[in-house]
Amino acid sequence: LQEVTASSRHYVDRLFDLDPQKVLQGVIDMKNAVIGNNKQKANLIVLGAVPRLLYLLQQETSSTELRTECAVVLGSLAMGTENNVKSLLDCHIIPALLQGLLSPDLKFIEACLRCLRTIFISPVTPEDLLYTDATVISHLMELLSRSRYTQEYICQIFSHCCKGPDHQTNLFNRGAVQNIAHLLVSTSYKVRMQALKCFSVLAFENPQVSMTLVNVSVDGELLPQIFVKMLQRDKPIEMQLTSAKCLTSMCRAGAIRTDDPCIVLKTLPCLVRMCSKDRLLEERVEGAETLAYLIETDVELQRMASITDHLIVMLADYFKYPSSVSAITDIKRLDHDLKHAHELRQAAFKLYASLGANDEDIRKKIIETENMMDRIVNGLSESSIKVRLAAVRCLHSLSRSVQQLRTSFQDHAVWKPLMKVLQNAPNEILVVASSTLCNLLLEFSPSKEPILESGAIELLCSLTQSENLALRVNGIWALMNMAFQAEQKIKSDILRGLSTEQLFQLLSDSDVNVLMKTLGLLRNLLSTRPHIDHIMSTHGKQIMQAVTLILEGEHNIEVKEQTLCILANIADGTTAKELIMTNDDILQKIKYYMSHSNAKLQLAAMFCISNLIWNEEEGSQERQDKLRDMGIVDILHKLSQSSDPNLCDKAKTALQQYLA
Repeated sequence: LQEVTASSRHYVDRLFDLDPQKVLQGVIDMKNAVIGNNKQKANLIVLGAVPRLLYLLQQETSSTELRTECAVVLGSLAMGTENNVKSLLDCHIIPALLQGLLSPDLKFIEACLRCLRTIFISPVTPEDLLYTDATVISHLMELLSRSRYTQEYICQIFSHCCKGPDHQTNLFNRGAVQNIAHLLVSTSYKVRMQALKCFSVLAFENPQVSMTLVNVSVDGELLPQIFVKMLQRDKPIEMQLTSAKCLTSMCRAGAIRTDDPCIVLKTLPCLVRMCSKDRLLEERVEGAETLAYLIETDVELQRMASITDHLIVMLADYFKYPSSVSAITDIKRLDHDLKHAHELRQAAFKLYASLGANDEDIRKKIIETENMMDRIVNGLSESSIKVRLAAVRCLHSLSRSVQQLRTSFQDHAVWKPLMKVLQNAPNEILVVASSTLCNLLLEFSPSKEPILESGAIELLCSLTQSENLALRVNGIWALMNMAFQAEQKIKSDILRGLSTEQLFQLLSDSDVNVLMKTLGLLRNLLSTRPHIDHIMSTHGKQIMQAVTLILEGEHNIEVKEQTLCILANIADGTTAKELIMTNDDILQKIKYYMSHSNAKLQLAAMFCISNLIWNEEEGSQERQDKLRDMGIVDILHKLSQSSDPNLCDKAKTALQQYLA
């Protein structure tokens, strides 16, 4: 290294010469020496060229030519490795270049912008450096009119530095839409392309931007029409893909209808074309991911995509060849594609998940695609977290099918890898995996038994204690499904696993979803007489406490109705009944709800009464007498005159118990 650096030292020494002309020549020679030579770039950085170049760039006394050449050399150094960019950032290159943009000289401004562009497109540069000074964005907007180079570089900087809603809002409020729109019809392809990329990142998941774009016109043509023109087959692929992304974002934001011809006849077919195996790997990945996003929530688009160009079969190739035979002209490409093949698998899983989100026939087609279930099972254990997440999403989508739960899911013992995924995954995977588990635990799914044997109760009980709301909901939901028509041992295991404290914790959860699923679990636990009596004999006191708590609380109709249904189940027990009959507080509450303004609650309260007074059961006479003394019979007479047929029938049936 010493020899090499010694030979480079004279370049740096010349930057300190007293003769400005020699300094300029030194910078020009340095520029020629570093072009395409990463070793030379690294040497000059080690030898301390950067601080000196930045000093010369910022000196008022430096000639404009010298300052411009310094910016060019710095841009060339930035083109090297990520370490080079880090060294430049450490020397505070960004503030120096932004300062340079205030110069009146256009050539110097362009050189500074080109260097800034190179630095900002590097993954090691924090995007926020662009937003630290509020005046920078406004100044860049003004510079957009100076030349096609300022337009190209500034748009490229914006599209790389716009990550998330805060950045989008910042650029939007500073006039990005108005300032960039007319660049879409620029004579320069590079400018058109960078402007298009800007819109694709500005509109992504952003309703405010999307709604604005629909009404913007350039030379009398609305933006969606301009985007559609850029989608045509004769346009370069990156242009087709990027305009499809713009239209997709606008559609998902509700700015363009899902049945609009520009989506159905233009955007969707364009994205399907991108999935064909003669496209490059990056194009296939981006095409599939964008299409997955476009059709994710719309069943008609899912159906259309599934029958366009044999898409379902075409996606199977994503698991086979990272690149088509025609693309393997160079070995570098093949090497690159093999390294990135996992991105293809991720994209395919995502698109299959969207395709199968709603339609039973599409799910069937996906599962019948060659080795599909094996591919998903393999995907669940891949090292790439993105592939695992996408595979779980795909499995979740397919698990919505009763038919598949009974067949393919069983044949491939999908629950095994799924339980493994649930052991120690990050939250985003846990949420989807636990949703899938909820489906596998439905009573008609043959996977239910083996899942129970593999320690699911413990796992699900621990999910109910999660800080993450979605995980709490899924944990309790899965337990609810598990308890449905289950045998007594399973029910006891669930109660033991949850513990009374945790049950109360869930019943006082601030989220109504958690509360409803917990009540659903209690209702499923308290079904069939022997189970009701057994559970109430061990947990009766706590359950009655919980019921009282909810009936007294500020809860919506659905929550109260579910709670009264639980009481009706308890009233159906043989010995459990007594817990209600000896609790005057609860009896008064049932009486109150019989006369409530909401018919659903009245009906649920009547179920409780019917179960308590049913004639054929031991002790029914005493119970009937006690309830008559409370004034229940009078209410029943009143309800038997009700205009609501359900209430009227239920009241008459109850009164017959008194007459029998």
